Amino acid sequence: MTKHAVDDLFADDPHAPDAFALGAQALLLRGFALAQADELLRGVAHVVQEAPWRHMQTPGGQSMSVAMTGCGPLSWVSDRRGYRYAGLDPLTGRPWPAMPAAFARLARQAAERAGFVGFAPDACLINRYAPGARMSLHQDRDECDLTAPIVSVSLGLPAVFLWGGTTRTERAQRVPLAHGDVVVWGGVDRLRYHGVLPVAPGQHPATGDCRINLTLRRAR
Repeated sequence: MTKHAVDDLFADDPHAPDAFALGAQALLLRGFALAQADELLRGVAHVVQEAPWRHMQTPGGQSMSVAMTGCGPLSWVSDRRGYRYAGLDPLTGRPWPAMPAAFARLARQAAERAGFVGFAPDACLINRYAPGARMSLHQDRDECDLTAPIVSVSLGLPAVFLWGGTTRTERAQRVPLAHGDVVVWGGVDRLRYHGVLPVAPGQHPATGDCRINLTLRRAR
């Protein structure tokens, strides 16, 4: 098995490595956020008080299965007009909540561990996956600065991360993610297609019956 053949590699392996290369400039950091998980979830709760969860619409008019909110100077939005970053929450008409310091700190640390020194996110998209919620294969390409990495933090219920190629037709690998795992990708891997399979029902001590995902980006 090559280092890129990761389908179900760590599903039941208690001796999985702390860091695993998914590509030349993509790294899975096992348990990297565990020590800060409680602080991160407190930050999520604070953000949700100001910017409630919502199911955004795609440009085609479909409602996303994943509930979303965001924080930072900018956050990502989707509606009939398309995908974009905005400084105001379209639900409240107010600026997005400030990004909790713990979010930016973890993103900087994870990015540096993956070789991206000096990463300073200005947007965090927060996703809540109830059982059955999924994210189809897509690229993150709405950001102005495509030289900066993406930092994705998993909290709560486990999920299967789909890690594809640079075209939608390439077969995506299946990467199990657990509470506290962080994936960082940038450079030559920045425009890889990726997604999440439907989350299985379950309960987690930290989040109950859902998975929370923080995706930190440099949008401008």
